[in-house]
Amino acid sequence: MIPLSVLDLAPVPQGSDAGTALRNAAALAAHAEFLGYNRFWMAEHHSMPGIASAATAVALAHVAHGTKTIRLGAGGIMLPNHSPLQVAEQFGTLAALYPGRIDLGLGRAPGTDQAAAYAMRRTLTGDVNQFPRDVVELISYFDPPSDLPARVRAIPGEGLQVPLWILGSSLFGASLAAHLGLPYAFASHFAPDMLDATLATYRRDFKPSRFLGEPYVMLGFNVFAADTDDEARLLATSLEQAFVALASGSPGQLKPPLAGYRDTIPVRFHASLDQRLECSAIGSPATVAAATRAFIARTGANELMVTSQIFDHAARLRSFEILGDCLITAPTYP
Repeated sequence: MIPLSVLDLAPVPQGSDAGTALRNAAALAAHAEFLGYNRFWMAEHHSMPGIASAATAVALAHVAHGTKTIRLGAGGIMLPNHSPLQVAEQFGTLAALYPGRIDLGLGRAPGTDQAAAYAMRRTLTGDVNQFPRDVVELISYFDPPSDLPARVRAIPGEGLQVPLWILGSSLFGASLAAHLGLPYAFASHFAPDMLDATLATYRRDFKPSRFLGEPYVMLGFNVFAADTDDEARLLATSLEQAFVALASGSPGQLKPPLAGYRDTIPVRFHASLDQRLECSAIGSPATVAAATRAFIARTGANELMVTSQIFDHAARLRSFEILGDCLITAPTYP
């Protein structure tokens, strides 16, 4: 089996709060470490009532304090929201505190709407060339000092060479990752349309680099595992409700499962939900194991980044436990 990792958005269940969500994230990370998962990443989103991981580096520091060996990282930092120097300092600080355990995934979307992006005081111009320049600048801050002293230095950060990943859901990110010789993480857990074309582009155009000798792809994958198929399908209705709320312009806290949910929404949403959940394993242990293995075989993924937007914290822990029991034979820590 390939390594399995965890993507967490620190979901805020309906009736709960951000503090509880972040404590749950730390508990999930410790649980994943015990089960042998390879990485625990958190995602940057803003102005979303149901997601508590906006201050991603701070949230990761909280998670790191309660773990010992699992790799931790951002999946990802939305670089248009930040200066490369600030990101280098934040993740350089994490790498200094927790050496050999920090990853940094980078995306070019704002992770929010235009109003929130404007509130972060970054330019809203659509210059696609800025993201590659920012990535290259960020790389330079993690390099060892040279004989010619730099005018600007990331302290902490300099010389720590935090591993960088490019995140994306389109050919742009795949092409950039291939050109720079960086590992690539694709958001197939919510945007699977371009999966095959993106994989082909990244693998065809990949240029070996000082960071990576051959292509390495990590794919997002939804898992809702429970003792029975029916129970797992019920758990997945929380994510279905979140997708519909986001598409309707009214995102909120993560709602409890709702039996027969699809019967309560317009038919036009059904095909959209099927498409969004295309890269998912939902069911009993046997069902989930078979679906996950089939997805790995079809895509040739080097690693899976598993996400489970489950309302009940205990059920979420159990879902990762079921998947781990089925597919993790030994810890995969680097």
